[in-house]
Amino acid sequence: MKRRMRKVTALVLSVGMMLSMTITSGAVTIDEAQKKADELQSQKSAAQAEKDTLAAKLNSIIDQMNKTQEELSAKETEISTAEEELVQAKVDEDDQYNSMKKRIKFMYEGGNTQFLEILMSSSNIGDLLNKAEYVSKLSSYDRDMLVAFQETVKAVEEKEAKLKDEYEKLNTLQTSLVSQQTEAQNLISSKEAQIAEIQNQITDNANILADLKAKAEAAKRLQEEQAAAAAAAAAKKNNSGSSSNGSSSSRPASSGNVVSGSGYFTHPCPGMTYQSSYFGEVRSFDSRPHKGNDYAAPTGTPTYAAAAGTVITAGWSNSAGNWVVISHGNGLVTKYMHHSSICVSAGQRVAKGQQIGYVGSTGYSTGAHLHFQVELNGTPVNPNNYM
Repeated sequence: MKRRMRKVTALVLSVGMMLSMTITSGAVTIDEAQKKADELQSQKSAAQAEKDTLAAKLNSIIDQMNKTQEELSAKETEISTAEEELVQAKVDEDDQYNSMKKRIKFMYEGGNTQFLEILMSSSNIGDLLNKAEYVSKLSSYDRDMLVAFQETVKAVEEKEAKLKDEYEKLNTLQTSLVSQQTEAQNLISSKEAQIAEIQNQITDNANILADLKAKAEAAKRLQEEQAAAAAAAAAKKNNSGSSSNGSSSSRPASSGNVVSGSGYFTHPCPGMTYQSSYFGEVRSFDSRPHKGNDYAAPTGTPTYAAAAGTVITAGWSNSAGNWVVISHGNGLVTKYMHHSSICVSAGQRVAKGQQIGYVGSTGYSTGAHLHFQVELNGTPVNPNNYM
Protein backbone atom coordinates (compact mmCIF):
# COMPACT_ATOMS: atom_id res chain seq x y z
CA MET A 1 0.00 0.00 0.00
CA LYS A 2 2.86 2.39 0.83
CA ARG A 3 4.30 1.60 -2.59
CA ARG A 4 0.98 2.63 -4.18
CA MET A 5 0.96 5.92 -2.26
CA ARG A 6 4.47 6.69 -3.49
CA LYS A 7 3.30 6.10 -7.06
CA VAL A 8 0.33 8.47 -6.61
CA THR A 9 2.57 11.14 -5.07
CA ALA A 10 5.12 10.72 -7.86
CA LEU A 11 2.37 11.10 -10.45
CA VAL A 12 1.15 14.36 -8.87
CA LEU A 13 4.72 15.72 -8.70
CA SER A 14 5.32 14.82 -12.35
CA VAL A 15 2.13 16.54 -13.51
CA GLY A 16 2.96 19.63 -11.44
CA MET A 17 6.47 19.85 -12.88
CA MET A 18 5.15 19.45 -16.43
CA LEU A 19 2.58 22.20 -15.92
CA SER A 20 5.23 24.46 -14.43
CA MET A 21 7.48 23.85 -17.41
CA THR A 22 4.57 24.65 -19.75
CA ILE A 23 4.04 28.01 -18.09
CA THR A 24 7.70 29.06 -18.16
CA SER A 25 9.20 27.17 -21.09
CA GLY A 26 7.86 29.53 -23.74
CA ALA A 27 9.72 32.47 -25.18
CA VAL A 28 8.76 34.68 -22.23
CA THR A 29 8.01 33.97 -18.56
CA ILE A 30 5.68 35.98 -16.33
CA ASP A 31 8.65 37.53 -14.48
CA GLU A 32 10.33 38.47 -17.76
CA ALA A 33 7.13 39.96 -19.15
CA GLN A 34 6.58 41.96 -15.94
CA LYS A 35 10.20 43.17 -16.01
CA LYS A 36 9.78 44.24 -19.63
CA ALA A 37 6.54 46.06 -18.73
CA ASP A 38 8.39 48.03 -16.04
CA GLU A 39 11.26 48.84 -18.43
CA LEU A 40 8.89 50.00 -21.18
CA GLN A 41 6.97 52.20 -18.76
CA SER A 42 10.25 53.72 -17.60
CA GLN A 43 11.27 54.38 -21.23
CA LYS A 44 7.90 55.98 -21.96
CA SER A 45 8.16 58.24 -18.91
CA ALA A 46 11.68 59.33 -19.92
CA ALA A 47 10.61 60.04 -23.51
CA GLN A 48 7.57 62.00 -22.28
CA ALA A 49 9.81 64.07 -19.99
CA GLU A 50 12.12 64.84 -22.93
CA LYS A 51 9.12 65.82 -25.05
CA ASP A 52 7.84 68.14 -22.31
CA THR A 53 11.27 69.79 -22.11
CA LEU A 54 11.32 70.30 -25.89
CA ALA A 55 7.79 71.72 -25.82
CA ALA A 56 8.80 74.22 -23.14
CA LYS A 57 11.83 75.21 -25.25
CA LEU A 58 9.61 75.61 -28.32
CA ASN A 59 7.21 77.87 -26.42
CA SER A 60 10.17 79.99 -25.28
CA ILE A 61 11.40 80.28 -28.89
CA ILE A 62 7.93 81.31 -30.09
CA ASP A 63 7.69 83.96 -27.36
CA GLN A 64 11.10 85.33 -28.38
CA MET A 65 10.06 85.30 -32.05
CA ASN A 66 6.93 87.30 -31.24
CA LYS A 67 8.98 89.83 -29.26
CA THR A 68 11.56 90.11 -32.04
CA GLN A 69 8.81 90.60 -34.62
CA GLU A 70 7.40 93.46 -32.55
CA GLU A 71 10.86 95.05 -32.39
CA LEU A 72 11.26 94.62 -36.16
CA SER A 73 7.94 96.34 -36.78
CA ALA A 74 8.97 99.20 -34.49
CA LYS A 75 12.31 99.54 -36.30
CA GLU A 76 10.54 99.63 -39.65
CA THR A 77 8.42 102.52 -38.40
CA GLU A 78 11.49 104.35 -37.07
CA ILE A 79 13.36 103.82 -40.35
CA SER A 80 10.38 105.09 -42.34
CA THR A 81 10.22 108.22 -40.14
CA ALA A 82 13.98 108.76 -40.51
CA GLU A 83 13.71 108.47 -44.29
CA GLU A 84 11.02 111.14 -44.31
CA GLU A 85 13.14 113.38 -42.06
CA LEU A 86 16.12 112.91 -44.37
CA VAL A 87 14.10 113.85 -47.44
CA GLN A 88 12.81 117.00 -45.69
CA ALA A 89 16.31 117.93 -44.49
CA LYS A 90 17.67 117.64 -48.01
CA VAL A 91 14.79 119.75 -49.34
CA ASP A 92 15.51 122.44 -46.71
CA GLU A 93 19.20 122.31 -47.54
CA ASP A 94 18.51 122.70 -51.23
CA ASP A 95 16.06 125.58 -50.65
CA GLN A 96 18.59 127.42 -48.51
CA TYR A 97 21.28 126.85 -51.06
CA ASN A 98 19.12 128.24 -53.89
CA SER A 99 18.07 131.27 -51.81
CA MET A 100 21.67 132.07 -51.05
CA LYS A 101 22.61 131.77 -54.70
CA LYS A 102 19.83 134.17 -55.69
CA ARG A 103 20.89 136.80 -53.19
CA ILE A 104 24.53 136.57 -54.21
CA LYS A 105 23.52 136.81 -57.85
CA PHE A 106 21.29 139.82 -57.09
CA MET A 107 24.04 141.62 -55.27
CA TYR A 108 26.96 140.90 -57.53
CA GLU A 109 25.65 140.28 -61.06
CA GLY A 110 24.87 144.00 -61.49
CA GLY A 111 28.37 144.92 -60.43
CA ASN A 112 29.29 147.03 -57.46
CA THR A 113 26.82 149.81 -58.40
CA GLN A 114 23.90 148.19 -56.61
CA PHE A 115 25.98 147.64 -53.52
CA LEU A 116 27.21 151.29 -53.78
CA GLU A 117 23.67 152.52 -54.31
CA ILE A 118 22.63 150.82 -51.08
CA LEU A 119 25.46 152.50 -49.25
CA MET A 120 25.03 155.95 -50.91
CA SER A 121 21.36 156.04 -50.08
CA SER A 122 22.34 156.32 -46.45
CA SER A 123 21.21 159.56 -44.79
CA ASN A 124 24.20 159.76 -42.48
CA ILE A 125 27.31 157.93 -41.51
CA GLY A 126 25.44 155.88 -38.93
CA ASP A 127 22.94 154.76 -41.50
CA LEU A 128 25.79 153.96 -43.85
CA LEU A 129 27.51 151.79 -41.33
CA ASN A 130 24.26 150.01 -40.47
CA LYS A 131 23.58 149.19 -44.13
CA ALA A 132 27.08 147.94 -44.68
CA GLU A 133 26.78 145.73 -41.59
CA TYR A 134 23.37 144.42 -42.82
CA VAL A 135 24.86 143.26 -46.10
CA SER A 136 27.69 141.51 -44.26
CA LYS A 137 25.31 139.84 -41.79
CA LEU A 138 23.05 138.71 -44.61
CA SER A 139 25.94 136.84 -46.21
CA SER A 140 26.95 135.26 -42.86
CA TYR A 141 23.33 134.18 -42.18
CA ASP A 142 23.13 132.41 -45.50
CA ARG A 143 26.36 130.57 -44.83
CA ASP A 144 25.30 129.59 -41.28
CA MET A 145 21.89 128.33 -42.42
CA LEU A 146 23.44 126.28 -45.18
CA VAL A 147 25.94 124.71 -42.77
CA ALA A 148 23.12 123.97 -40.29
CA PHE A 149 21.03 122.24 -42.94
CA GLN A 150 24.03 120.20 -44.06
CA GLU A 151 24.63 119.06 -40.48
CA THR A 152 20.98 118.11 -40.15
CA VAL A 153 21.20 116.00 -43.30
CA LYS A 154 24.32 114.27 -41.99
CA ALA A 155 22.71 113.55 -38.58
CA VAL A 156 19.58 112.08 -40.18
CA GLU A 157 21.69 109.95 -42.53
CA GLU A 158 23.65 108.55 -39.55
CA LYS A 159 20.42 107.90 -37.67
CA GLU A 160 18.96 106.06 -40.66
CA ALA A 161 22.11 103.94 -41.07
CA LYS A 162 22.06 102.99 -37.39
CA LEU A 163 18.38 102.00 -37.55
CA LYS A 164 18.99 99.86 -40.63
CA ASP A 165 21.93 98.13 -38.89
CA GLU A 166 19.75 97.35 -35.86
CA TYR A 167 17.03 96.09 -38.17
CA GLU A 168 19.44 93.72 -39.92
CA LYS A 169 20.60 92.32 -36.57
CA LEU A 170 17.00 91.73 -35.49
CA ASN A 171 16.22 90.13 -38.84
CA THR A 172 19.23 87.80 -38.47
CA LEU A 173 18.03 86.85 -34.97
CA GLN A 174 14.53 86.17 -36.29
CA THR A 175 15.94 83.91 -39.02
CA SER A 176 17.90 81.98 -36.37
CA LEU A 177 14.79 81.64 -34.21
CA VAL A 178 12.78 80.29 -37.14
CA SER A 179 15.49 77.66 -37.66
CA GLN A 180 15.42 76.75 -33.95
CA GLN A 181 11.62 76.51 -34.06
CA THR A 182 11.75 74.09 -36.99
CA GLU A 183 14.40 71.97 -35.25
CA ALA A 184 12.40 71.83 -31.98
CA GLN A 185 9.21 70.89 -33.84
CA ASN A 186 11.04 68.08 -35.66
CA LEU A 187 12.46 66.76 -32.36
CA ILE A 188 9.00 66.85 -30.76
CA SER A 189 7.54 64.93 -33.71
CA SER A 190 10.33 62.36 -33.35
CA LYS A 191 9.62 61.99 -29.61
CA GLU A 192 5.90 61.59 -30.27
CA ALA A 193 6.66 58.79 -32.73
CA GLN A 194 8.99 57.17 -30.17
CA ILE A 195 6.32 57.38 -27.44
CA ALA A 196 3.72 55.89 -29.78
CA GLU A 197 6.06 52.98 -30.59
CA ILE A 198 6.76 52.36 -26.89
CA GLN A 199 3.02 52.44 -26.17
CA ASN A 200 2.46 49.81 -28.87
CA GLN A 201 5.11 47.63 -27.20
CA ILE A 202 3.46 48.20 -23.80
CA THR A 203 0.11 47.08 -25.21
CA ASP A 204 1.59 43.98 -26.87
CA ASN A 205 3.52 43.05 -23.72
CA ALA A 206 0.42 43.58 -21.55
CA ASN A 207 -1.48 41.12 -23.74
CA ILE A 208 1.33 38.58 -23.42
CA LEU A 209 1.48 39.07 -19.64
CA ALA A 210 -2.29 38.67 -19.28
CA ASP A 211 -2.17 35.46 -21.34
CA LEU A 212 0.69 34.07 -19.24
CA LYS A 213 -1.12 34.85 -15.99
CA ALA A 214 -4.31 33.23 -17.29
CA LYS A 215 -2.39 30.08 -18.23
CA ALA A 216 -0.61 30.06 -14.85
CA GLU A 217 -3.93 30.36 -13.02
CA ALA A 218 -5.42 27.56 -15.08
CA ALA A 219 -2.39 25.36 -14.38
CA LYS A 220 -2.63 26.14 -10.67
CA ARG A 221 -6.30 25.12 -10.56
CA LEU A 222 -5.50 21.90 -12.41
CA GLN A 223 -2.67 21.12 -9.98
CA GLU A 224 -4.93 21.73 -6.99
CA GLU A 225 -7.66 19.51 -8.44
CA GLN A 226 -5.20 16.71 -9.19
CA ALA A 227 -3.56 17.06 -5.77
CA ALA A 228 -6.93 16.87 -4.06
CA ALA A 229 -7.87 13.83 -6.11
CA ALA A 230 -4.56 12.12 -5.34
CA ALA A 231 -4.88 12.89 -1.62
CA ALA A 232 -8.45 11.55 -1.58
CA ALA A 233 -7.37 8.39 -3.37
CA ALA A 234 -4.48 7.90 -0.95
CA ALA A 235 -6.74 8.45 2.06
CA LYS A 236 -9.29 6.00 0.69
CA LYS A 237 -6.65 3.33 0.14
CA ASN A 238 -5.16 4.02 3.57
CA ASN A 239 -8.54 3.67 5.28
CA SER A 240 -9.31 0.57 3.28
CA GLY A 241 -6.00 -1.01 4.25
CA SER A 242 -6.42 -0.15 7.92
CA SER A 243 -9.94 -1.62 7.99
CA SER A 244 -8.87 -4.85 6.33
CA ASN A 245 -6.07 -5.26 8.88
CA GLY A 246 -8.49 -4.59 11.75
CA SER A 247 -6.07 -2.05 13.19
CA SER A 248 -7.42 -0.02 16.09
CA SER A 249 -4.67 2.59 15.75
CA SER A 250 -6.15 4.26 12.65
CA ARG A 251 -7.54 7.77 13.25
CA PRO A 252 -10.42 9.52 11.46
CA ALA A 253 -9.55 12.48 9.21
CA SER A 254 -10.92 14.92 11.73
CA SER A 255 -8.27 13.92 14.29
CA GLY A 256 -5.68 16.09 12.54
CA ASN A 257 -3.07 13.31 12.37
CA VAL A 258 -1.51 11.57 9.38
CA VAL A 259 1.33 9.06 9.10
CA SER A 260 2.95 8.31 5.75
CA GLY A 261 6.31 7.30 4.36
CA SER A 262 8.59 4.44 5.28
CA GLY A 263 11.42 6.36 6.97
CA TYR A 264 11.90 7.80 10.48
CA PHE A 265 9.91 10.90 9.45
CA THR A 266 6.45 11.10 7.97
CA HIS A 267 6.00 13.64 5.19
CA PRO A 268 5.16 17.05 6.73
CA CYS A 269 2.92 18.09 3.81
CA PRO A 270 1.50 15.10 1.92
CA GLY A 271 -1.08 17.37 0.25
CA MET A 272 1.59 19.33 -1.61
CA THR A 273 1.32 19.95 -5.36
CA TYR A 274 5.05 19.76 -6.07
CA GLN A 275 8.45 20.34 -4.48
CA SER A 276 9.54 23.85 -5.48
CA SER A 277 13.01 23.87 -3.90
CA TYR A 278 15.53 21.34 -2.58
CA PHE A 279 18.07 21.11 0.23
CA GLY A 280 21.45 22.55 -0.80
CA GLU A 281 20.04 24.24 -3.91
CA VAL A 282 21.53 27.65 -4.78
CA ARG A 283 18.70 29.83 -6.07
CA SER A 284 18.95 32.89 -8.33
CA PHE A 285 17.93 35.30 -5.56
CA ASP A 286 20.14 33.80 -2.79
CA SER A 287 23.79 32.79 -3.10
CA ARG A 288 23.60 30.62 0.02
CA PRO A 289 22.65 26.91 -0.25
CA HIS A 290 19.03 26.26 0.67
CA LYS A 291 18.71 24.86 4.20
CA GLY A 292 15.65 22.70 3.62
CA ASN A 293 12.93 21.52 1.24
CA ASP A 294 10.07 23.70 -0.03
CA TYR A 295 6.72 22.03 -0.70
CA ALA A 296 4.34 24.14 -2.82
CA ALA A 297 0.70 23.66 -1.82
CA PRO A 298 -2.55 25.64 -1.81
CA THR A 299 -3.08 27.95 1.17
CA GLY A 300 -4.84 26.05 3.93
CA THR A 301 -3.29 22.65 3.16
CA PRO A 302 -2.62 20.84 6.50
CA THR A 303 0.95 20.38 7.76
CA TYR A 304 2.07 17.63 10.15
CA ALA A 305 4.80 16.85 12.68
CA ALA A 306 7.41 14.71 10.92
CA ALA A 307 8.08 12.81 14.15
CA ALA A 308 7.02 12.81 17.79
CA GLY A 309 8.57 15.49 19.95
CA THR A 310 8.12 18.67 21.96
CA VAL A 311 7.12 22.02 20.42
CA ILE A 312 9.79 24.52 21.50
CA THR A 313 8.61 27.43 19.31
CA ALA A 314 5.16 28.23 17.92
CA GLY A 315 4.61 31.82 16.83
CA TRP A 316 5.70 34.64 14.56
CA SER A 317 9.06 35.38 12.91
CA ASN A 318 9.69 38.19 10.44
CA SER A 319 11.51 35.85 8.08
CA ALA A 320 9.76 32.52 8.77
CA GLY A 321 6.28 33.97 9.31
CA ASN A 322 4.09 31.69 11.41
CA TRP A 323 6.44 28.85 12.26
CA VAL A 324 6.77 25.79 14.47
CA VAL A 325 9.99 24.24 15.83
CA ILE A 326 9.90 20.71 17.28
CA SER A 327 12.67 19.00 19.27
CA HIS A 328 12.87 15.22 18.82
CA GLY A 329 15.73 14.59 21.25
CA ASN A 330 19.41 13.80 20.74
CA GLY A 331 19.98 17.18 19.02
CA LEU A 332 17.46 16.49 16.23
CA VAL A 333 15.13 19.43 15.44
CA THR A 334 12.57 20.07 12.69
CA LYS A 335 11.33 23.52 11.57
CA TYR A 336 8.10 24.30 9.69
CA MET A 337 7.79 27.82 8.20
CA HIS A 338 5.41 30.26 6.46
CA HIS A 339 2.09 28.88 7.85
CA SER A 340 -1.12 30.82 7.34
CA SER A 341 -1.95 29.70 10.89
CA ILE A 342 -0.70 27.15 13.45
CA CYS A 343 -2.62 24.86 15.78
CA VAL A 344 -0.02 23.91 18.42
CA SER A 345 1.69 25.86 21.18
CA ALA A 346 5.14 25.97 22.76
CA GLY A 347 5.72 23.20 25.34
CA GLN A 348 3.13 20.90 23.77
CA ARG A 349 3.95 17.25 23.08
CA VAL A 350 3.02 16.15 19.56
CA ALA A 351 2.78 12.73 17.97
CA LYS A 352 4.26 11.71 14.66
CA GLY A 353 1.83 12.82 11.94
CA GLN A 354 -0.14 15.17 14.25
CA GLN A 355 -1.39 18.29 12.49
CA ILE A 356 0.49 21.43 13.52
CA GLY A 357 -0.81 24.10 11.08
CA TYR A 358 -1.90 25.18 7.61
CA VAL A 359 0.19 26.12 4.58
CA GLY A 360 0.49 29.87 3.89
CA SER A 361 2.85 32.51 2.54
CA THR A 362 3.80 34.54 5.62
CA GLY A 363 7.21 36.06 6.35
CA TYR A 364 9.79 36.15 3.54
CA SER A 365 7.82 34.14 0.99
CA THR A 366 6.87 34.52 -2.66
CA GLY A 367 4.04 31.99 -2.71
CA ALA A 368 2.09 29.47 -0.64
CA HIS A 369 4.41 26.66 0.49
CA LEU A 370 5.85 24.85 3.53
CA HIS A 371 9.56 25.27 4.20
CA PHE A 372 10.64 22.08 6.04
CA GLN A 373 14.08 22.17 7.67
CA VAL A 374 15.92 19.50 9.64
CA GLU A 375 18.84 20.31 11.95
CA LEU A 376 21.20 17.99 13.82
CA ASN A 377 23.04 19.69 16.68
CA GLY A 378 22.28 23.08 15.12
CA THR A 379 23.48 22.20 11.60
CA PRO A 380 20.99 21.89 8.70
CA VAL A 381 20.94 18.41 7.16
CA ASN A 382 19.11 16.91 4.19
CA PRO A 383 15.49 16.07 5.19
CA ASN A 384 15.42 13.27 2.62
CA ASN A 385 17.85 11.29 4.78
CA TYR A 386 15.06 10.87 7.37
CA MET A 387 12.07 10.23 5.10
